[in-house]
Amino acid sequence: MSVIYLDNAATSWPKPPCVEQAMSRFLAHDAGNPGRAGHRMAIACERMLDRLRVQLSRLFDAPDPQRVIFTLNTTDAINIALKGVLRSGDHVVTTTLEHNSVSRPLQALADAGTITLTRVPATDDGFIAPADIAAAITPTTRLIACTHCSNVLGTIQPIDAIGALARDRGLLLLVDAAQSAGVLPISMRQMHIDLLAVAGHKSLLGPPGTGALLLSDRVDAAPWREGGTGGDSSHPVQPAEYPYRLEAGTPNTVGLAGWAAALEEIERIGPGNMLEHERKLAARFTDAFRGDDRVRLLGPDDPGRRTGIVVFTMESIAPQELAALLDESFGIAVRAGLHCAPYIHRQLGTFPDGAVRVSPGPYNTVRDIDLLIDAVRLIRDQSEFVS
Repeated sequence: MSVIYLDNAATSWPKPPCVEQAMSRFLAHDAGNPGRAGHRMAIACERMLDRLRVQLSRLFDAPDPQRVIFTLNTTDAINIALKGVLRSGDHVVTTTLEHNSVSRPLQALADAGTITLTRVPATDDGFIAPADIAAAITPTTRLIACTHCSNVLGTIQPIDAIGALARDRGLLLLVDAAQSAGVLPISMRQMHIDLLAVAGHKSLLGPPGTGALLLSDRVDAAPWREGGTGGDSSHPVQPAEYPYRLEAGTPNTVGLAGWAAALEEIERIGPGNMLEHERKLAARFTDAFRGDDRVRLLGPDDPGRRTGIVVFTMESIAPQELAALLDESFGIAVRAGLHCAPYIHRQLGTFPDGAVRVSPGPYNTVRDIDLLIDAVRLIRDQSEFVS
């Protein structure tokens, strides 16, 4: 049975053919260790990384390509950011929309007594009000940590307003762009973002094991990990210069070569076109079940305030069971559960079972969604008969 893959919010699939081609070509010809030697393969690898830093800085309007730090994923980037800028006694404002990649390290720092923490609740339709962020700020607040786009509801947060607020109060702003990078326009300068964490493997269409943390020139981050940097082996501690200050050890060069090719595909498709396509597919699904009291659609109705993520629950059948039936009986891959975001599920009343998330990508079709609609209707009707 062929797979209808609708779990792109977890990781995008399939990858563009150019990604595999670039990775194979890199392994065959240029897979040296960057900065570790003066031979042609090492130099070629270093140049590839430099070009990728420039690509990312242009895509996100970052001030300095040397402040583009390669990471394993968004979680890695967020940990580097939080543990690099927070100090004992700092207060952090975050939200109930956050993924555990933000919530867990912050909670651990709070539990250890290193920081104090305030979680601002989302509104009933899944948005963060800048006024609520402002009300949570204290004299010891150093950082606001906020998602750009909820990985549960797809709701797009007012980062422009939150960024302006942070800059006006002299605070740092960390934005988790795992769900938005590649589909929504992001300008670090215009949005006053100081730390931007992105995933290479989601809507940026790269391979797993790729991500980045982009820093504004207002950030002075302490190294989270120390080790070899290749170009500077004389210092007894991690070099002060970026990117080496926050990069240690051999990077995932083959994955980064694939990511560089994926970014060229993003430019060809156009992020705006990807968003429009995914919203169209999402709307086709929601239109089919709007008003159906046996299928509960979560999040706002306005498609202009969300990405292509759709989340729902069904009467008389648990989300995990529904997802398993879609996979085993219909060959449709979706994501069920809490989506690593338990606080918002508590607000939605879907804790502890969670919900079913459908997240189309650039290569999904109308037929994929129609087959999903037929499958959900069949499961709904059968489960009603059984119950």
